[in-house]
Amino acid sequence: MKHFKLVCCFIVGFAILHSCKEASEKVIKTEPVAFKKEGELTLIRSETDSVLGKLNIEIADNEYETETGLMYRQEMDDDQGMLFVFPDQAMHSFYMKNTEFALDLIFIKSDMKVASFQENALPLNETSLSSKVPVQYVLEVNAGLVAEWGLKVGDSISYEKK
Repeated sequence: MKHFKLVCCFIVGFAILHSCKEASEKVIKTEPVAFKKEGELTLIRSETDSVLGKLNIEIADNEYETETGLMYRQEMDDDQGMLFVFPDQAMHSFYMKNTEFALDLIFIKSDMKVASFQENALPLNETSLSSKVPVQYVLEVNAGLVAEWGLKVGDSISYEKK
């Protein structure tokens, strides 16, 4: 009888451990967030009016979109960006929480001129990245594009919604 109880305890224990192992191996799959083209943006060298770059943009202009931004996305093409549009010019800070790839952040005043930028913001980093001056727009692009374009404070953007 003692042997029978021991075997039963072993079987029950094994079943419990095995069911826990199976539960922990389940992976919740989520659908990737796809880029949705909502407009086109042009970056312009202020001194010469020459085009530095053109982007297809997704526009974040409501509370949910501005809070979520590019979180939970795996990547973005180099000809894509996200433009955050705020109702008024003010100080803005961003962070990279739940953002899985490095970004350049371009802070833009209400007159569409680049006020400042933050290059190579690290993925998943929660350090605050400030605009340093009041701005109305923020453009997020893949890390390295600010340097590739040779973007400078005072350059400008223009965009149109599609």
